[in-house]
Amino acid sequence: MDTKVNKVEHIFVINPAAGASDSTKLIEEAIAKSKHAASCHIYCTKGPGDATDFVARKCSQNAGQLRFYACGGDGTLNEVINGAVDFPDASVGVYPCGSGNDFVKYYGGAEGFLNLDDLIEGDEHQIDLILANGKYCINVFDFGFDTAVLQNMANVKSKKLLTGKAPYIYGVLKALFSSMKTQCKVTVDGEVICNDYALLCTIANGKYVGSSFKCAPRSENDDGLLEVCLVKPFSRLTFFRLIKYYTKGEHLDNPLFKDYIIYRRARKIDIQGGRDFIYALDGELVEQPCVSVEAVEKAISFIVPRSIGVANKGAVSAMK
Repeated sequence: MDTKVNKVEHIFVINPAAGASDSTKLIEEAIAKSKHAASCHIYCTKGPGDATDFVARKCSQNAGQLRFYACGGDGTLNEVINGAVDFPDASVGVYPCGSGNDFVKYYGGAEGFLNLDDLIEGDEHQIDLILANGKYCINVFDFGFDTAVLQNMANVKSKKLLTGKAPYIYGVLKALFSSMKTQCKVTVDGEVICNDYALLCTIANGKYVGSSFKCAPRSENDDGLLEVCLVKPFSRLTFFRLIKYYTKGEHLDNPLFKDYIIYRRARKIDIQGGRDFIYALDGELVEQPCVSVEAVEKAISFIVPRSIGVANKGAVSAMK
């Protein structure tokens, strides 16, 4: 590894609200057992947006190399990368302990990121980011059915009526019995691919969305291109018939999908939504009627654990 780990400050940015329980004590214990404990520090976020503010502030006030580890889900990772992206001496890793950790599935899943010494001694890999109306996203930008599920989940969670996986199940069921279509005009590198309605659309840098759906099986997160998959509206019966293929990432070349899917690899996507248009960045909801989405090539340094052994693109491709 090029980086001398003992000369780097390792900062674990913990979201106490992520996942089923506060993981602060677990991470403190892991750091105490690490041979790099002396160079490790913890910061616990105080609320939405705080991780971004803290990381940007820390980078602007400190000379030298900083490594930030997002301890939470994809939302926490999103905040950390937005704070670090403008600082070339900052790199970002993940200690996954949230309810959704979709981005690390690109590298084989959360398990490979949970050995602290392997993580601290990991290599840095320059990867792309998604930029949407001035905000960065590392995994997936999406709208349509997916965001309807997220909205439903957020509503029921705010009322504290359901816990565990129940909010997700509720969110899916309610979305299934809603209109299941979103009005939009989607232009991909100058080509209009949709000017009426979509069931859903994902614009991916990673591979997975919604905890289990392999929406972008061909994604390479360092090629300067985004994977655009727009699914046209279809019946609920067809939904239940096809969902297993979409879950496994077997939809792009599947003849059962030929009348429903528009797939492109692109650098820039413009979207005009209808009334109350909502999209999601790494699972975080945003309400804006129009959005411009683009790939930002090799925008951030991402830390890949030593045990995963992803020091070159060939190794990345072999494990996916």
